[in-house]
Amino acid sequence: MKKGIVCFFVFSAWLIPGLIIAQTADKKATKETMNLLANLHKQAGKGILFGHQDDLAYGVGWKYEAGRSDVKETTGQLPAVYGWELGRIEMDAPVNLDGVPFDKMKQFITTAYESGSVVTISWHLNNPLTGKTAWDPSPGTVEAILPGGEKNELYKTWLDKVAAFMLDLKGKKGEYIPVIFRPFHELNGSWFWWGKNHCTPEQIKQLYRFTETYLEETKNVHNLLYAYNTDRFTTSEDYLERYPGDDYVDVIGFDIYQKGDILANDKFITETDKSLSLIEKIAVFKNKIPALTEFGYNTVPDAQWWTDVLAKALKNHTIAYMLAWRNAGRKSKNEIEFYVPYRGQVSAANFKKFSMMNTMIFEKKVAKKKLYSK
Repeated sequence: MKKGIVCFFVFSAWLIPGLIIAQTADKKATKETMNLLANLHKQAGKGILFGHQDDLAYGVGWKYEAGRSDVKETTGQLPAVYGWELGRIEMDAPVNLDGVPFDKMKQFITTAYESGSVVTISWHLNNPLTGKTAWDPSPGTVEAILPGGEKNELYKTWLDKVAAFMLDLKGKKGEYIPVIFRPFHELNGSWFWWGKNHCTPEQIKQLYRFTETYLEETKNVHNLLYAYNTDRFTTSEDYLERYPGDDYVDVIGFDIYQKGDILANDKFITETDKSLSLIEKIAVFKNKIPALTEFGYNTVPDAQWWTDVLAKALKNHTIAYMLAWRNAGRKSKNEIEFYVPYRGQVSAANFKKFSMMNTMIFEKKVAKKKLYSK
């Protein structure tokens, strides 16, 4: 397929002060993309960039109101990282699976980039074998879209659409906007068709490699950093079981959500702390950027959760960034979804206190870091 680089110096970037060796998975990555990678490496130990999914698009009780953000309305500033979603782009839909128009998404991404913030994109793509959603775990799907499979040509047309979107992201000088792309996230779970019970480790590795190689070598997309992220895991061996290889990964992370009432606080702290420690050790060994790729506690019912739970879980850790999931708001009469507080919510004051911690980086601090420059 591609890629052969020497990795005998993997420890040096992290263990020798002032020395950063930032080698992108894509050896033809744009200047801005390479700068972002190098600067995220340097960021380790200097604070954590805070992010939020769909932050500028909607929040609890509002949609598409210019300048609005639940994060800004509770902390006084915007996030340093913005998460977005490409699901349904493969269907030529005008909006993604969460109802965000792709044209608006491009505008939001441009705004984030111009402010100096980071953009990360996930893709809950439909099942190419059955035509149903990403949550349709029909067996044989991954095998079907690998080279030689009955749906490989279809899958390539879907990647063409992803490529077109990424190549349409440009800054004021015409430069391509860097994106942290995380395909096949939570691949050690079994709720998506690419999950653990629906394909072998080697098949998902092949799919990850094929996807990246196609985007780079066939579509000439060179503004992406690639994130590998699992759901919950217990050991390094568990985490790396489906890892596609160092030549295909820039960022490593995991997703974790607190569930249940506040009695689960201690369990969440312990598990998150342990997982972060494992991630950081793997990152050092492999010279990758460690991140908390998704996290949250739906409706945040604990008024002190941000400082008394999350901050304790993050204490002494050196991940580059973290991404809270989206504030979908009222989904039905009996269901509401949000992962950061909105104005007046019970944890809003504590969230502001959390945002003012020295270890937390929001838009004002990240702008000064000039992540896309040397």
